[in-house]
Amino acid sequence: MIDRLLVCTDLDRTLIPNGPEPESAHATGHFAQLVSHPRVDLTFVSGRHADLIEKAIRKYRLPVPDFVIGDVGTTIYHVGDEHDWIPQTRWNDIIGPDWNGRSRSDLETLLADLAVLHPQEADKQNRFKLSFYVSLHHDQEKIDEAIHTRLKEAGVHARMIWSVDAPDGVGLLDVVPRSASKFHAIEALMEQQGFEYSNTVFCGDSGNDLEVLVSPVQAVLVANALPEIKQQAQEMAAANGNGQQLYIARGGFAGMNGNYSAGMLEGIAHYCPDAVAWMGFDRPD
Repeated sequence: MIDRLLVCTDLDRTLIPNGPEPESAHATGHFAQLVSHPRVDLTFVSGRHADLIEKAIRKYRLPVPDFVIGDVGTTIYHVGDEHDWIPQTRWNDIIGPDWNGRSRSDLETLLADLAVLHPQEADKQNRFKLSFYVSLHHDQEKIDEAIHTRLKEAGVHARMIWSVDAPDGVGLLDVVPRSASKFHAIEALMEQQGFEYSNTVFCGDSGNDLEVLVSPVQAVLVANALPEIKQQAQEMAAANGNGQQLYIARGGFAGMNGNYSAGMLEGIAHYCPDAVAWMGFDRPD
């Protein structure tokens, strides 16, 4: 029996049902009931920055999280009912040494002569996230190598995170401290709040979630994830010795289809049967 539960979730196409697959009618209501339970803490894990997450909460009427891991793992905030968005500065102390005392502007100066990199707007940057636009025609491996070489000479340990802004047809590159990842941020939050692997569950849907999906954290891959992501996650989790920590939703729990929050509830019930009552179910099929 669990006394407390930490639910960590991605937003787009996981908690937010904004993919092409249908959503089960009552899933979001049961998820809201689960995370409103006094023994449950909710954490959003997203690449978005705070303002965009606030907008998503209002637009999609999402439950207000207790914590947010944002900006591709470079920030942790307490939110709560007060919507206070208090930065958890201990996280800065953990990831900061990777940049060897350098600021984001210092790194931007070090990379200024790489003409393929176009800095993103100021509101998309933060102390430990340097973000660029890059044409999709450029070779990502060569860009990574050039950046890595330049930063290594300065004693900076960094990770390069690539994604695509599909509507605008442009590549997005975030340069962050090597320790700043979704997985490490979740572990740091677990330690801070007194949670363990046995009472923490992460839910996701895409390749951006793989680092957590294949980690020792109990993880749920929702049914609407792409087949290739499901296969890749299974293979990587098994290779890491974490096959038992990955649950792939398939539908059928409480008559729901396993997509989005229905898949989250299914996976959480798999790991934590005691939480089924907290979801508002008596005896789901």
